[in-house]
Amino acid sequence: MGVVLPVVFSLFAALSNALATVLQRRAALTVPQSDSFRPGLILDLLHRPLWLAGILAVIAAGVGQAAALATGPLALVQPLFVLELPLALLIASLLTRERLPGRLWAAVAAVVAGLGVALMAASPTGNRTHVELDRWVPALVVCAAVVVALAATGLRRPPGRARAGCLGAATAICYALTAALMKTSMHLLGDGGIGAFLTAWQTYAFCAAGIAAVLLLEHAMQGGPLVASQPALTLGDATVSLSLGVLLYEEHVRTGWWLLPMAAGVALIVLGVFALARSGVGTS
Repeated sequence: MGVVLPVVFSLFAALSNALATVLQRRAALTVPQSDSFRPGLILDLLHRPLWLAGILAVIAAGVGQAAALATGPLALVQPLFVLELPLALLIASLLTRERLPGRLWAAVAAVVAGLGVALMAASPTGNRTHVELDRWVPALVVCAAVVVALAATGLRRPPGRARAGCLGAATAICYALTAALMKTSMHLLGDGGIGAFLTAWQTYAFCAAGIAAVLLLEHAMQGGPLVASQPALTLGDATVSLSLGVLLYEEHVRTGWWLLPMAAGVALIVLGVFALARSGVGTS
């Protein structure tokens, strides 16, 4: 099986999430901005066909992500979602019929090349199927505390970069935590069937984290420019997921001199992500 299946499933999920991001961003801009946390925002968005189409894309992405996590390490699967941003901008440019200038194609190439270099250097391995509760508890507590702090800080700010950045970072942690919990649930489904899946606390925990991520994402999209929210979301998800993969699932990445090409790849990703987010293509 190797890494082929998880990579294919991850790329499908990234493409679906990119489509969802474009559709949900366009739908979020059609409802009044909120100055505080407003669960009713989802009710407003339910009347927008674009948003509903985005939710269908999210569901497709979830299926692909679940299959990827069932067959590969978290430290490999989640970083591939960095490709969401270049894919989202390419989709948005097609929908709006805007041509991407050469500098943005260079940024796309930087993200793709950087991701390839970083993953080849890291070479994530390990596919542990069970994590003890005493490992989960501190991870859940820390993640929940940071999400609450970031969301509270962001919602106290007026619409702008600070607000969008904080909410984007909070969303990233929720996405990473959703993936970590989903990984265990998928293995339980494969080993013990639907009964084990439905009786596992991780199943309901990843659903709760996923719902929180969707709600935070909508507020992040409304809260400020893409250049603030998207890098925090894209880079934060990859970083937190890699950390959870190592700390919870005891996955391994190469160290030593491999850290040099890994750092170079990450630098390319960061430069490319910020350049793409700053472009604003298809975000209005």
